[in-house]
Amino acid sequence: MDFVSIIAIALMVIGAFGIIFLKKPLDKVIMFTILDAGFVLAVVLFKYLDVAMFAALAGPLSTLVFILSIVKVNDIRKKKLERGEING
Repeated sequence: MDFVSIIAIALMVIGAFGIIFLKKPLDKVIMFTILDAGFVLAVVLFKYLDVAMFAALAGPLSTLVFILSIVKVNDIRKKKLERGEING
């Protein structure tokens, strides 16, 4: 394995473990972006450039959807706390 493939694998592993073990939602978004960067790099190394182009175009869109879902879940939790439905 060459050095660049080791970097791609490391980025994917770091991103996956970060998503699993970090608690804050915005930290998970950052780790998701790191995982996505490693995935695109690995796809480029295997010379699937059409798939890499699609992943590069779909990555920001999926990150945006992820952030919007975090905002919506936090909004729902805040409303439930105000109504007293959640003990917290």
